[in-house]
Amino acid sequence: MTPLYRRIVVKVGTNVLTTADGLLNDDVMASLIGQIADLKESSVEVILVSSGAVSAGRGILKTSKLSLPRASEASRGVASRQVLAAVGQVELMHRYSRLLKKHDVTCAQVLATKEDFRDRQHYLNMRDCFTALLQEKIVPVVNENDVVSVSELMFTDNDELAALIASMVNADALILLTSVDGIQITNPDGTSAVLRTANKESDWKDHLRAEKSSFGRGGMQTKCRNAQRLATLGVTTHIAKGTTPGILGTIFAGKAVGTVFPARKAKSSVKRWVAESEGAEKGVIIVNQCAREILSATDKAVSLLPVGIVGIEGEFTKGDVVRIRDDTGKDIGLGIAQYAAGTARDAMGKKGQKALVHYDYLYLFP
Repeated sequence: MTPLYRRIVVKVGTNVLTTADGLLNDDVMASLIGQIADLKESSVEVILVSSGAVSAGRGILKTSKLSLPRASEASRGVASRQVLAAVGQVELMHRYSRLLKKHDVTCAQVLATKEDFRDRQHYLNMRDCFTALLQEKIVPVVNENDVVSVSELMFTDNDELAALIASMVNADALILLTSVDGIQITNPDGTSAVLRTANKESDWKDHLRAEKSSFGRGGMQTKCRNAQRLATLGVTTHIAKGTTPGILGTIFAGKAVGTVFPARKAKSSVKRWVAESEGAEKGVIIVNQCAREILSATDKAVSLLPVGIVGIEGEFTKGDVVRIRDDTGKDIGLGIAQYAAGTARDAMGKKGQKALVHYDYLYLFP
């Protein structure tokens, strides 16, 4: 039988991997690796994004806080996390390597920071590395590089990292394994249920609460935002309970489990990179309402022309990522500038000028 997906990214959260006291759960890890091995037997390519390094370090050092001489409580907290992650990452990979080896599968460690995704050439180098590992039938095990990551370089959580990788490698699906069955909703009669399919933001936004997981940094808000963005890029996302026996096989069997964000039309590699470049933009392009309506037309491939631009903020050069905003202050997309800010200011509001952002390098927010 042909597998439901050929290439997937599986993200497993801290609350799935750990026991109630925050230490790694060997039984859950063994079950997860067994399921991944079964998928590989069916020629499915799997990238595993795993939390748990800090928890592994906590188990070895028997503490969550270290007595480190730093200038502030905040900096001591960062240093403690770095030490726990540095010690724990070794243990986490050792466990994954040992478990996979039982199934004759080799794994590789990949550590990433947000900066790795902002430079186009670095992004392509990382993508080529993932491609080569998958071609060799190796399972990449990915985690944020907590040892060097500080606040400005940190991902929101590993959900964001997993979404970036799923987009980068053109995965068919991202599977977020969490501690709950999916998005919980309330029926008109007051009973609760799981939202099985989320096609648009309004399907899920009003049902979410703001709490985060007890040991991780994540929450359902970030899972859903990343899933909604991935859907626009052509990647399906599943949110399901990671401790459910055989959960990956159940998803691949096409059964109704958890919450799914179905993929829409796939985007090109460049558009996917632009979509994931938020935070790296060098300037802001402000457009009038007419330009916004034209850009937002779903039945046309339209570029951003200077005639519809009413303002330019910041300094950028050709090839830089820019944010596109309407004249009411609402952000509408990201794009790659085809020429520098000075030239753009000279052309602003004029007809017959070259597009500042070509359609092939334009991503509009859902």
